[in-house]
Amino acid sequence: MHISFLIHNAYGIGGTIRTTFNLARTLSERHDVEIVSVLRHRDTPVLDLVPRVRLRHLVDLREERPTYEGADPAHRRAAKVFPAAEGRFGQYSELTDRRIARHLRHIEADVVVGTRPGLNVHIARQTRRGVLRIGQEHLTLDTHSRALKLVLRRAYPRLDAVVTVTEADAAAYRRRLRLPGVRIEAVPNSVPAPAIAPADGSGKWVVAAGRLARAKRYDVLVRAFAEVVERRPDWRLRIYGSGVEKAALRTLIDELGLYNHVFLMGPASPLEPEWAKGSVAAVSSGLESFGMTIVEAMRCGLPVVATDCPHGPREIIDDGVDGRLVPVGDPTAMAGALLELINDDAARQRMGRAALTAAARFDPARVAVRYEALFGDLLAQQRGNRLRGALHRTRGALLSGAYATKDAAVAAVRGARTA
Repeated sequence: MHISFLIHNAYGIGGTIRTTFNLARTLSERHDVEIVSVLRHRDTPVLDLVPRVRLRHLVDLREERPTYEGADPAHRRAAKVFPAAEGRFGQYSELTDRRIARHLRHIEADVVVGTRPGLNVHIARQTRRGVLRIGQEHLTLDTHSRALKLVLRRAYPRLDAVVTVTEADAAAYRRRLRLPGVRIEAVPNSVPAPAIAPADGSGKWVVAAGRLARAKRYDVLVRAFAEVVERRPDWRLRIYGSGVEKAALRTLIDELGLYNHVFLMGPASPLEPEWAKGSVAAVSSGLESFGMTIVEAMRCGLPVVATDCPHGPREIIDDGVDGRLVPVGDPTAMAGALLELINDDAARQRMGRAALTAAARFDPARVAVRYEALFGDLLAQQRGNRLRGALHRTRGALLSGAYATKDAAVAAVRGARTA
């Protein structure tokens, strides 16, 4: 099977890139896999990709290269196909419209997979006939604007499947978009087993990681940790990541007198060694489309204290078994759950072991099997539809006398069966 992923920019860093690379790497063990990056701004990807997965780009934004296309007049004119209501619209243009359209018209893959709504719209409208069209949703339907939902409602009926990362979001797609004939499937993101020993639960560190953005609500975590420090001043918090909220968080840390207990560490890659130094992970988000950092921490043997926010944490964490779920925006509740684990070494280590076991279900090999089953079912259905169409056309042709002999009609049907 030839599988092609279409991604915004494979040369950056982020959850969609990580999970696409993980899935592509695993699928490439049995299939012909490529990743097509719309944009390219650096020579090599930040994340590792095995050589057997081909990586190519459509528009070159490397200013130091003779192939630089950022100054192309067409790249300065607004996109017409990529939806204006999509969050990345400002980075798309008439040039990206043209390059994506040409790529999809001539694509030789059996399956093409889009990785964000705007690219899924391109795939739905422009992919040549005969190729399976799969649209992935790495955010959630509920977070999209009304204008974007209207675009998706018009374009997505041309897809063969929409794949969400949670069952809750799949239910929202079925209920609110009503896409007859389009398969809607929930398949989680994948996280490989780390190549390091898991945490042993002895370090007095709580670890958090992610963009320093308002949606992550790190202010709640910092306020919660102020309550933790009152009871357990020997514990400390490390927050990994960068973003627009850094200055505000630094001010809050200073106001609460936590400068010796809460540390903004900046981004780290790889992150696994940093998880393994901790004993508890914390997620304070007001919204999670999935929760990659939850799974990453669990795969390193950490129990996770997370807000019970839409959509991901509840589908990942078994409350009280391998982590804790607390109400959104409640520092006292989060502090209480953290202190439960901090003050009970045996429970913390037991839940860490449970997290390590439970997180194995997100291994890329297991997730890839689910994608293979989906693609196989859809390809079989596609072949069946072609055969039924050929039989119908042949029957009509026989009745009209279009075929000179019965053998010619049989040959036409056999050709459709093997196509």
